[in-house]
Amino acid sequence: MQFKTGQWMRVSCAALAWLAAAGLAQAATTPTVEQALQLRPIQDDVEYDIPKADEVKGCSIKPESINGQKGWVVRDAVGQALRRFVDTNSDNVVDLWCYYQRGIEVYRDIDANHNGKADQYRWLNIGGTRWGLDKNEDGKIDVWKQISAEEVSSEVVRALATRDADRFSRLLLTSEELKSLGLGKLKAREIAAKLAAAKKQFTALSRKQKVVTSQTKWIHFGATRPGVVPAGDDGSTKDLLVYEDVAIVVETAGKPSQLQIGTFVRAGNVWRLVDLPRALDATAAVSANTGVFFQASLATPTSPANRTTGAPSDKVQDLLAELEKIDQASEKASSRAEQAKYHARRADLIEKIAEEAPSKEDRRQWIHQLADTVSAAAQSGEYAGGVERLKKLHDKLAKDDANQELAAYTEFRYLSADYGQSLQSKNADFAKIQTAWLKNLEQYVKDYPKSPDTPEAMLQLAIAEEFAGQEAPAQKWYHQIIEGFPNSAAARKASGASRRLDAVGKPMRLKGKTVDGKTVDLAKYKGRVVLVHYWATWCEPCKQDLSTIKDLLAKYGRSGFLAIGVNLDTEKTTVARFLEKTRLPWPQLFEPGGLDSRLANEMGVLTLPTMVLVGKDGKVVDRNIHISQIEPELKRLLQ
Repeated sequence: MQFKTGQWMRVSCAALAWLAAAGLAQAATTPTVEQALQLRPIQDDVEYDIPKADEVKGCSIKPESINGQKGWVVRDAVGQALRRFVDTNSDNVVDLWCYYQRGIEVYRDIDANHNGKADQYRWLNIGGTRWGLDKNEDGKIDVWKQISAEEVSSEVVRALATRDADRFSRLLLTSEELKSLGLGKLKAREIAAKLAAAKKQFTALSRKQKVVTSQTKWIHFGATRPGVVPAGDDGSTKDLLVYEDVAIVVETAGKPSQLQIGTFVRAGNVWRLVDLPRALDATAAVSANTGVFFQASLATPTSPANRTTGAPSDKVQDLLAELEKIDQASEKASSRAEQAKYHARRADLIEKIAEEAPSKEDRRQWIHQLADTVSAAAQSGEYAGGVERLKKLHDKLAKDDANQELAAYTEFRYLSADYGQSLQSKNADFAKIQTAWLKNLEQYVKDYPKSPDTPEAMLQLAIAEEFAGQEAPAQKWYHQIIEGFPNSAAARKASGASRRLDAVGKPMRLKGKTVDGKTVDLAKYKGRVVLVHYWATWCEPCKQDLSTIKDLLAKYGRSGFLAIGVNLDTEKTTVARFLEKTRLPWPQLFEPGGLDSRLANEMGVLTLPTMVLVGKDGKVVDRNIHISQIEPELKRLLQ
């Protein structure tokens, strides 16, 4: 009997021929425990038991029948279940993959349509209540069928950490759910406006906030007990279950901080957000009475004074509704000319919304949103007029001293859009374009020395100098970033890049967890020559290097050569799937964040592949070695 491993663990009819037998006698070619334990949950945030290497020998795998369904069950030495792989519809193909913790099932991947690919992911028992649906079977949850308020708040943290706007949007109340709540007209419009704004502004918020990083952990959900908004309030027709003023505690490197998430409403089996989270510092107190529903009524319903402080006006709500329609229509655009029309109309609407914003902070966020979307559209080639629009917006803002922060923000996006669009020109003079880009960046640093985008401008200048082989000027820029903007993301990259440029002859620090959860510490490999290979599955040259590294390990491994991979994909599931198909006999470190992760920033990795060769004494021999140079160096170092 065969036992095939893979992302979806499709098992052949021959492999499960025993299912037709009356008994469950073990077949001669029973799959091994090792094969079964190689399978992993498709979702990467599952806590389940993984036996240590010395514990695997005590584990067993046998065919079993549970509630009339037959499949393989892996148990540990004391008989507790570790895995269960089940054929639920008796077609001799596994369609349910179950994972256990302390003998209790905590998670399952489900192939509900029996096509060999999981389309549902469900957490159970001590694992939680989440139940996600994957409509296109790409390994990513498209919609939550069930999720608790606590789990929604945890998902918010993950979305902020990864700057994943889609992940955040899946937590917001949908338009269909909003209609189903039976809210009064005014309240429904208010919430619709908040939802539209939240979708538009999340990306800007995730970039601006400093509380949540790739190292942040969700710790605690804090809220008073949920309350019922009774039918009849503000014209509603149904009771509504609500959490107001929800705050959570998160922890980063042992330091606690707070996030104010705001209002949650229950729609069927899911809890939903209605607004953006607000990041607070470690000592800030959570503000009260900011809810959407539990506000004392101090005026008549039609009085402007009765509106929640900062709530969008009727005009803004109408503009937001029109913006939503434009976004939906743009998804069907079949040409760049149509896309450009939608982008121009969207920019018009956002600019009007910014002008009507009820507060300076709202206006600032909408101007940021305008600059971001127009710049992105111009660089993608979908909005040729975007560059000129950004230039006009900057010039308008720059005239008023009170708008200098917004002028600086818009100017940087204008420069980026102009550079990106210039590179796409049919007869682009790349050398001339690059020279102008660097000149513009230097001028930006002079004009806006304190702008939050200034360290990024400096980083681009440093990278350009480094790639041109001008390491002294590059180091100068790196040091300016570190000294002038020590808490910026650019400073973390600059610090690592500076360290890398000065690395030869010095010990290299590298420690982290592998894709399968094991700890690797470079310091423990003194006495061996180590190649550190920074790579990602989207980098074709990186993947070509893998076969060469495998050959070198086979040839020189016994002589004292070792490789350590550092994968810089953004999601663990991506590299996990790749490693299931391409077995690599050396450890692969991974942390979320891709090129912005801790592992990348510690050596300031800017491009892939990047390879560092470390000698037997633990000191760097070559900080940027090419794959073709490795074997000659190994022959020299391993003599």
